[in-house]
Formats: sequence, structure tokens, C-alpha cells
Amino acid sequence: MSNEIDFDELLSKYKSDPFDYVDVFAVHTGRVSFKVVEGEEVNAASGEWLQVPGTRLYEINRERNPKIIAAQTNGTVAKIYTEFDGQFVEAGEKLMTIKHPLKKKEIIENILKEVLLLFPAPETAKYFFAMDIQSRIEKKGARAVTIEPGEEILTMSLMKRDTPVYYQGQRGVIHSIYFKQGISVARGEPLLGICAPEKLTLIQKIITRVKADWDTDH
Repeated sequence: MSNEIDFDELLSKYKSDPFDYVDVFAVHTGRVSFKVVEGEEVNAASGEWLQVPGTRLYEINRERNPKIIAAQTNGTVAKIYTEFDGQFVEAGEKLMTIKHPLKKKEIIENILKEVLLLFPAPETAKYFFAMDIQSRIEKKGARAVTIEPGEEILTMSLMKRDTPVYYQGQRGVIHSIYFKQGISVARGEPLLGICAPEKLTLIQKIITRVKADWDTDH
């Protein structure tokens, strides 16, 4: 992480290809009917209350119960697996890929995810900060909160049962929070990005550098 050359390489990667490629999967088993074509622009739900629905990507029909799946991200349909159109697919089958143009803020987050220590969700569940951590965040802000190995940092709420989650990893500050309290997070997705205290200045340098180098208007 202290190797500046690696960071230069990361930055040039995003400069040459400033996109995320978001795969879209079948939400459950059923017969698929595509509603978009390759190259089409798609939009996520928008409006203050997300009252404007996202672009319809596909319909999946199981036992005569059709369900429309809308885009969760803005971008262009880069690839559609047209062989599945009109076919019965299993849950989790990859149906298409959306090419999402990254904003400067997202590029910073993506680079940070590669340099921070990520603490992943142990199970698909809802997460809340442990009371002690929550009160420290409220008093000082997350980046002033240092957590130690073995410390109880989160509560995992699954099937109406709450289980404490203990931090496994090296001592560090909570630099980034990737979850919203009470919203379900998939197993393996990052919950927190932890930064060793001595690396905070390097992280700040990365953020400043991206902001200065990035010549887009985003």
C-alpha cells in the first residue's frame, strides 16, 4: 500500500477505462424475456423518493407470475446473453452486463477499496453498529474511531436473532462505511474499510491526487 508505483498503475487503469461493469443476474428461476438491447442506455430509479422507476431490463415468469426487473445503475447495456431470451433459467444465471460510467467520487471509493482493509459481511443479514461504536462515531465521527482486534463492532440481525460481530484484523480507524444500518447486505460484501493509523496520510494523498488528476467534470 505504501508503494506509489502501484497507485500510479491503479490511476492509469481508471483513466483508460473509467467504468464499472455491473453484471445482472436472474433473481429466481423462471422464463426470461429481455426488455432492452445491447448499446441501450439504462437508468436506475430516480426522484427524491425513487418514484421514477428504473429502466425495465427483463421480465422473469415463474408459474404464470411475471416479475419485471429494473436497472439498479445508470449506464449502457454492454452485453446481453440473448441465448436466454424466452428460455427457462436458474436463479443466479448471468443475463447481461451494464457499463456504468464512474464519477470521480466512485473512482476514489474504488481505489480506496483496493488499499483499505475491507471487513466483509459474514452472512447475508442486516447490520447495526455496536452501541459503544455508535456513540463514539456520533461524538467524534467515524474517522476518529480506532478499533482493535477482537472488539465487538457490529450487531448482525438475521432471522430475528441478533448476534455480535467481532473485528478480526489489524488495528485501524473506520475510514469508510459501506452499509446502511438496517438494510440487508449480501454475504462477502464489504461493511467497513479500515485504515491503519500510520497510513491515513497516504490515503489522504490518494484522494487529493485523484481529485487533482481527474479531468472530468464529475
